[in-house]
Amino acid sequence: MVISEILSPEAVVTSIKATSKKRVLQEISIAVENIYGLNQSEVFFALQERENLGPTGMGHGVAIPHARISSLKSIKGLFIKLIKPLDFGSMDSQNVDLVFVLIAPHESGANHLKALAKVSRILRNKSTCEKLRSTVDKSALYSILTTDSEIQAA
Repeated sequence: MVISEILSPEAVVTSIKATSKKRVLQEISIAVENIYGLNQSEVFFALQERENLGPTGMGHGVAIPHARISSLKSIKGLFIKLIKPLDFGSMDSQNVDLVFVLIAPHESGANHLKALAKVSRILRNKSTCEKLRSTVDKSALYSILTTDSEIQAA
């Protein structure tokens, strides 16, 4: 799996100014509705339910909120670079500024796990995160996410 299969260039957002994790999830839901046409309330509820199971902050300023939605046909991604880092409940207590959201169909099973693993591998790479943090240009962010993932897939 390559990131360009689940992340479209328009699904890179750099302008979210939220003051809490809940507000970030609301903004994510709005963006997912605008970009992919999914129901905002359904997306927010699914993301919130997943966060209630345990925080999706993976440390080093990165979070991967994810949820399953019954009305979806394929896995969709959304990348957000927060203007101000927020507490996402990460094990290392570091605030999060890089957020990669995955929304998957209920029946995606192994593909959902593969997508999570792929995104996690990319965002565990210190060099990749440094590149992502050093730019606000959406096309550059998209290129960093997809180019690095293509190289790692080879």
